[in-house]
Amino acid sequence: MICPEPSALQELVRELHQQARPWLPAGSASRLGWGPPVQAGAGENEALVISTSRLNRVVEHCAGDFTVTVEAGLPLQQLQAELADAQQWLAIDWPWGSGPRGEAGGTVGGLVARGLSGGLRQRYLGIRDQLIGVSLIRADGTPAKAGGQVVKNVAGYDLMRLLAGSWGSLGLITSLTLRTYPLPPQRAGLWIRGSVVALERMRQVCLAAALLPQRLDWRLQPEEESGQAALLLALVSVSRAAIDAQLQEHQQRAAELGLDVDVVSGDALQALEAEARGASSHNRLASEQRWLLQLGVLPAQMQQLLRDGDCQGLQGTLAAGAGLGLAWAAAEALPAHRVERLRRRCRELGGDLTVLEQPQPHALPAWGDAPARAVIEAIKREFDPLQQLARGRLPGVAPP
Repeated sequence: MICPEPSALQELVRELHQQARPWLPAGSASRLGWGPPVQAGAGENEALVISTSRLNRVVEHCAGDFTVTVEAGLPLQQLQAELADAQQWLAIDWPWGSGPRGEAGGTVGGLVARGLSGGLRQRYLGIRDQLIGVSLIRADGTPAKAGGQVVKNVAGYDLMRLLAGSWGSLGLITSLTLRTYPLPPQRAGLWIRGSVVALERMRQVCLAAALLPQRLDWRLQPEEESGQAALLLALVSVSRAAIDAQLQEHQQRAAELGLDVDVVSGDALQALEAEARGASSHNRLASEQRWLLQLGVLPAQMQQLLRDGDCQGLQGTLAAGAGLGLAWAAAEALPAHRVERLRRRCRELGGDLTVLEQPQPHALPAWGDAPARAVIEAIKREFDPLQQLARGRLPGVAPP
């Protein structure tokens, strides 16, 4: 891995292009093993990694406009800490394995490149929807920009949505402008447990309520009895009275449905959310072979996935309003054939499954071909005609 100085980065990329040498863009390199393996160049055992770890500054924080411009190698934990000093935050979920306080959260550029989102998508949408502007270096060393530094921006092509979730296959992100939000002054929620059928009805109630959930997550718990599951609801407002009134309505409805409910706030709510990103499981499985899967189905079909027992043995969190989430398990708890069966089931229910991590020696494809494969490959050729960037790792195109 090479960590060049910012002033040398563009020239390095130009030299690699002249050599037609493949390489992989990275931030802190904390999650290079996620997704398909990247192909190395001729005569090389591993792909060359170019890190943006020295691009680690907050360029400008316009607190009054609720925008922040940062370099791509800035650690996410550092950005959130600096925004908190101004009573603001970046409204995104920490990546899986970030630790209790986000100490292993990786970089902002890596977060955008992977494009994964969690339960906060319910209220704030995904990371690509919070992008306002982006700067990058193309595979040939040419610098490029898209968007700008204000929320209402219609300048140029919308390259930002292409780069979000591109996994480093289209360019090296160097800086980003993102939307920020005020820190919620009041926050509380419910931990709801019971049958999947009753929870599905509760999910619909929560999503149709006057106070929109900040998050509403299905929780996969391997230790629970068959047919049982849990929902985590979080509400935010400037008024604690408004939150309490909404929680009381939800508690009454949950009682009618025969569900068990606990009010959670403060540290208890944060602990439940931390476990949703594998705060304790990551440490427990760190020295073991493990599966880490991204699941996606139509939101209304999530109950079917849970009721059929397809997720048995998995631990994880699935956004109830978006139908997306992460699930994980130790190698011995989940045979490879069950992962393939779960992938087929997700597709039947209107979604798909991505294998982010898998135990050795399994070699399941991380993802399959998307219906728009031809378009994806055409875009790749325009951005990277020599197929240098993240060779073998193009989302929506099955690995060779």
